[in-house]
Amino acid sequence: MGTQVSDDDHKNLYSKPPVDARTEEEKAIDAWLPITSSRNAKWWYSAFHNVTAMVGAGVLSLPYAMSQLGWGPGVTVMVISWIITLYTLWQMVEMHEMVPGKRFDRYHELGQHAFGEKRGLWIVVPQQLIVEVGVDIVYMVTGGKSLKKFHDLVTGDNGKEIKLTYFIMIFASVHFVLSHLPNFNSISGVSLAAAVMSLSYSTIAWAASVDKGVEKNVQYGYRSSTTAGTVFGFFGALGDVAFAYAGHNVVLEIQATIPSTPEKPSKIPMWRGVIVAYIVVALCYFPVAFIGFWMFGNSVDDNILITLNKPVWLIAMANMFVVIHVIGSYQIYAMPVFDMIETVLVKKLRFKPTWYLRFLSRNTYVAFTMFVGMTFPFFGGLLGFFGGFAFAPTTYFLPCIMWLAIYKPRKYSLSWSTNWVRWIIYNVVSYYLLLELLSRLKSSLVQFLMCKFQICIILGVLLMVIAPIGGLRQIIINAKTYKFYS
Repeated sequence: MGTQVSDDDHKNLYSKPPVDARTEEEKAIDAWLPITSSRNAKWWYSAFHNVTAMVGAGVLSLPYAMSQLGWGPGVTVMVISWIITLYTLWQMVEMHEMVPGKRFDRYHELGQHAFGEKRGLWIVVPQQLIVEVGVDIVYMVTGGKSLKKFHDLVTGDNGKEIKLTYFIMIFASVHFVLSHLPNFNSISGVSLAAAVMSLSYSTIAWAASVDKGVEKNVQYGYRSSTTAGTVFGFFGALGDVAFAYAGHNVVLEIQATIPSTPEKPSKIPMWRGVIVAYIVVALCYFPVAFIGFWMFGNSVDDNILITLNKPVWLIAMANMFVVIHVIGSYQIYAMPVFDMIETVLVKKLRFKPTWYLRFLSRNTYVAFTMFVGMTFPFFGGLLGFFGGFAFAPTTYFLPCIMWLAIYKPRKYSLSWSTNWVRWIIYNVVSYYLLLELLSRLKSSLVQFLMCKFQICIILGVLLMVIAPIGGLRQIIINAKTYKFYS
């Protein structure tokens, strides 16, 4: 699993000069692959890459998630998630260069070091692919819907009705071009524009909500009138929040682009960028979630910009900001997938690293996400489903588990205590959420379960399984009335 690392080992982590044991062929391949081809990024690249990766379409669904959770559980989940994910992100930044002379440039490489060569791949790669491909599919839908909303607002009642399918195709056409930028540093301009847009449309969302004021007869009670709807909505909302905080899947790949020396390891500029990014995250998430729910209550849509229709020019501009942002976000999450595909093609299948190989593989990926997005454009359900299924473990659990597996901190040391305190806090919060959920149900069996504190331990593990249930239910409900490519 791993070896114990003492404090002295940490101090001497960079005392030995790195030894490059790669062959010339391997060096040439690494210089071609998108993650390892460029290592000259600055700390502010880390800032806006992380903002672009995290503050995506998920922020617009947070008022809706609050309407499913309620004030108490909603505020608790939002704040605790911000704290826990910042801590687990710090762990990943620290683990990037834990072995002298080696950098874990990819999430699965760190997983292999923690769990073993084969086991690490099976644990990390499926979840990472679900996250990254899932995000790109959701962003295809989000980009198309935002373009359609912009068109409908600008043209008004005189505009011609255009199918959502066409708008998704228009959005995808941009990625057939941008996807051929070779690496992370080459998309830094796109990522910077996306980060600025995320802060802009988040500000518009909550400021326009304040300007509109509290809705008449606003209600903060349970959104659904049925017990089943309330329970499934609760599960789906947890997935929405997990989706919103899911930037960890690309953090090692972002750090891989930063230069590193024994005197100035990459974790120093990377962490500086992460702090700036998380301040921006707080400025985006908390006002949108809390003010949006405060103003509209449980009548808010799964995308708050849909709820807001006036002033028309401002909401139209916000939707265009969303389009620009998800263009950058799509590229951030697609780049590690491109790296995986090209690694398999070149290293395993022995194809030559050529421009036309990249052209075919990347266009195929963009076409696949476009096709799935056009076929299943269920925005709210997709967020909840993907959020719970894979975002929760890769963001909340895996970094902590890998830290314990690799470092094996001594009992009652600071590292050991911090990880277990985090785990206890998470389970206490999980228990609180469980009580809130169970209080919505009425049966003697439920009352008995409420007395069993042990269930909170089980819940901490099962959240990643039950959270997608609400999203899957929403997808099924929408599918009953949905017409393909309408």
